[in-house]
Amino acid sequence: MPLILFGGLIFGFGLGFSGMARPEVVLDFLQFEDFGLLFVMFGAAAVSGIAFAVMPRVRDSAPLTGDAYGRRLKSFDRNVLIGGAIFGVGWGLSGICPGAAYASLGIGNVTILWAIGGMFLGAYLQGWWRSRAANDAPEATSAD
Repeated sequence: MPLILFGGLIFGFGLGFSGMARPEVVLDFLQFEDFGLLFVMFGAAAVSGIAFAVMPRVRDSAPLTGDAYGRRLKSFDRNVLIGGAIFGVGWGLSGICPGAAYASLGIGNVTILWAIGGMFLGAYLQGWWRSRAANDAPEATSAD
C-alpha cells in the first residue's frame, strides 16, 4: 500500500507540475488549441514503452514488489467499447481524467469535486449493474 501511495503522489505531482491537472488545459487540447498534453502523453508513453520492453528481459520480477512480470490480456468486447465511450464523454465534459481530477484537488480546484462525485456515482452504478447481471445469470453446472 505505501508503494501505491508513493506512486500516486509522484503521478499527481507530475500532473500538477506539467499543468495537466487544470481542466482548461485539457479542454484546450481537446479543441486543438494547445498541444502541450500531447508532449506529456508522448513522454509518458515512451518511458512506459521502454520499461515494458526492457525490464522483463533484464529481471525476472518487479524490483520493488517482487511480482513476476506477465501480460494481462483483455478481450475487446462490448463492455470495453461502452466503458471507453463513457470515459471519453466524461473526460470531454469535465475536461479532466480521473487521475488528474485528484491532482486537481491538490492545486486547489474544489469545483472538480462535481466530476469526482460523478466518477464515484458511475463506478457505483457499474458495480450495481454487474452484480445484478451476475445474479440474473443462470448458474453453471459441472459435468462431474
